Amino acid sequence: MTQPTIESILKEKRNFPPSAEFAENAIIGSMEKYRELYDAAKADPQGFWAELAEQELHWFQKWDQVLDWQPPHAKWFVNGKINISYNCLDRHLNTWRRNKAAIIWEGEPGDSRTLTYAQLHREVCQMANVYKQLGVKKGDIVGIYMPMIPEAAIAMLACARIGAAHSVIFGGFSSEALRTRLLDAEAKLVVTADGGFRKDKTIPLKPAVDEALRDNGVPSVDNVLVVQRTQEKVHMDAGRDHWWHDLQAGVSANCPAEPMDSEDLLFILYTSGTTGKPKGVVHTTGGYNLYTHITTKWTFDLKETDVYWCTADVGWITGHSYIVYGPLSNGATSLMYEGAPRPSNPGCLWDVVEKYGVSIFYTAPTAIRALIKMGEHHPNARDLSSLRILGTVGEPINPEAWMWYHRVIGGGRCPIVDTWWQTETGGFMLTPLPGAIPTKPGSATLPFPGIMADVVDLEGNPVGENEGGYLVVKHPWPSMMRTVYGDDDRFRRTYWEHIPPKDGQYLYFAGDGARKDEDGYFWVMGRVDDVISVSGHRLGTMEVESALVSHPAVAEAAVVGRPDEVKGEEVVAFVTLEGEYEASDDLSNELKQHVVKEIGAIARPGDIRFTDGMPKTRSGKIMRRLLRNLASGQEVAGDTSTLEDRSVLDKLRSGA
Repeated sequence: MTQPTIESILKEKRNFPPSAEFAENAIIGSMEKYRELYDAAKADPQGFWAELAEQELHWFQKWDQVLDWQPPHAKWFVNGKINISYNCLDRHLNTWRRNKAAIIWEGEPGDSRTLTYAQLHREVCQMANVYKQLGVKKGDIVGIYMPMIPEAAIAMLACARIGAAHSVIFGGFSSEALRTRLLDAEAKLVVTADGGFRKDKTIPLKPAVDEALRDNGVPSVDNVLVVQRTQEKVHMDAGRDHWWHDLQAGVSANCPAEPMDSEDLLFILYTSGTTGKPKGVVHTTGGYNLYTHITTKWTFDLKETDVYWCTADVGWITGHSYIVYGPLSNGATSLMYEGAPRPSNPGCLWDVVEKYGVSIFYTAPTAIRALIKMGEHHPNARDLSSLRILGTVGEPINPEAWMWYHRVIGGGRCPIVDTWWQTETGGFMLTPLPGAIPTKPGSATLPFPGIMADVVDLEGNPVGENEGGYLVVKHPWPSMMRTVYGDDDRFRRTYWEHIPPKDGQYLYFAGDGARKDEDGYFWVMGRVDDVISVSGHRLGTMEVESALVSHPAVAEAAVVGRPDEVKGEEVVAFVTLEGEYEASDDLSNELKQHVVKEIGAIARPGDIRFTDGMPKTRSGKIMRRLLRNLASGQEVAGDTSTLEDRSVLDKLRSGA
C-alpha cells in the first residue's frame, strides 16, 4: 500500500455546520475553540491531560508523573490513587444530583425502573459487600454475563468499588464462548441472570453458565450470583449458586470505595479475532476514567438536563464507556433499554425517545439501515422533538443513511457525531464536537483534542490528500489499552509492529484504512482486510456499499473481495432488497452499472448475490470475513461465536 489510489466517493461535498443557536450554548462552540484545545494538547500533551485530570476527577492522592512511556507500554498518572466507582457515584451525593436519575431503565415487556444516584450508590455498595461475602478480593476477576438490566451496570461498578476487575461477556454468547473467556481470565465469580427478554423471546442465560462450568470446565470459578429477571425455573447448584435478592436482603449498604492505583486493572474485554482465541483487551483505571469522562462531556455537549441514550449492550466497549462509566462520571442521566425493534413493536426505539424525552441518541449504522428498511412512518408517528444530538458508532456510516438519520430522526436540526474508535482505544478518537465542527455525511471529521492521528503508508510516511492509507495514532493517550491479557507478544505484534517507528515515534496501528480530504477530515474505509485491491486500485468496501445502498432497490449491502488471477481481487456484493423489489439478472446488471456511475468502472462488482439477511454479530455488525469465505468458495473459518442467527449463514452456504 505504498502508492494507494482510491476510486472513491470524493464527490461528497455536503457540509453541515452547527446552527448559531447550538454553537452559542455549546461547551465547545467554535472551530477556533477546538483548534485552541487541539493545538494546546499537541504542544504539551502531558500538561493538557494533567490539567483535565485535576479539574474533572476526584483523586485520593495526586500522581507523581503524568506519563511514563516505554513503547509500546504507557502508564498514566503514575502513583495516583483513584476509584472510578467513587467518581461515578459518591462525589455526586453531596450535590443536588443525589436525587437525580442516574439510570432510567426500560424493559422489553414494558416494565421500568429509575435509580437516582443515591439509590444506585446503595445498590452498588450492597453488591460489593455480597462480592466480599463470596470471597472476592482486590485483584480478582469477576465474569459478568447479563441481559440489559440495571444489575449489569451495578455489577460492574461494584467490582470497581472493591478493586476487583470485571470481564463482561455479552449475554448473547454461547456457553462455549463464555467458557473460553472465563477460563482465559481465571474468573473467580460469575454474575448472571435466569434470562432476559429480546425480540419477543425469552433468552436463557443461567443454563449457558451451567454448561460452561459443567465438569469443572472453569476451575477458578467458586460462586455464581444469579439475578431474577424472567422468573424462568433454573437449576441452582447448592453451595455454588446464589440468588442475588436473597444475599442482598441481609447485607449492609455501607462499602467505602477502595483507593486504586491509577494503573490497577479495571477490566478485561474480549474481542474476537479472525483466527485463534479472542484477545483480552486490558484497560486500567485512572486514564480510562479521565478519557471516557471528557469524551462523553465534549462529544455529546452534556447538559444537566439531558436524557442520554446509548443503545449498545454493556457487553461491548460502547456499553462500558458510554452507558456506564463516561455518563455516570459526568453525573448524567443514562438510559438503558433491554429490547430492540421487533415484530410486535418495530417502532419501540421511538416509543422510548418519546416516553422519556431523550435528548441524545447514540446508535450503530447497522441499526439505522434496519430502521430505514422499516419505514419512516414509525418515527413520524412519534414526538421526537426532544432530540438535540444524534450519534453513530461501530462502523463507518454510508452518506445516504447519514442523511436519512439527519432528516427523519433529527428533523434536520440535530448535529450528528459520527465517532470512530475501538475496544482497544477505550474512547472516541475521531469525532465532531457538535458545537464547533461542521459535519460531512460519512466522515468522522477530526481527531479529539489530544489525539494525534494520521493516515500513512506501510513505511509510516503520511500519504497525500485523498489517498488511501493506514490509520495510525502517533502519541499515547490516557485510555489506550495496556496489553492483551496474558499475551503481551500478541499486543506488540497486532498493534505496534505492522508499521515501523517514524522519527522516533511509535505508531499505533488501528487496523483500519482511511483517507484525509482537503479539509483534513478523516474518512474511515473500514478494516484493512475490508479494503479491496482491484488491479492495483484500493477500494474501501464501505464506499462500494454506500453506492449500492444509494440505489432505491437496496436496503443493505456488504461488499468483500475474492481472489482473481488477473485483477488480484474482484468485488463481490451481497445485497438485501427493499420489500417491493425482486432479485433478477436485470436488477443485478442495473446495480453493477449504478456502482460504475457512482464510483467508476474499477468498482464494478463481478458478482452480486441477493440474500434475505446478512450474517451479523449480536451487536449488529456484518461478519464480512464469513462473506469473504463464501465469496471465495472456502470453508467458513475462525470464531463464529458472535453470530446472531446461524440460519442466515446456512442459507448463504446453500445458495438459498
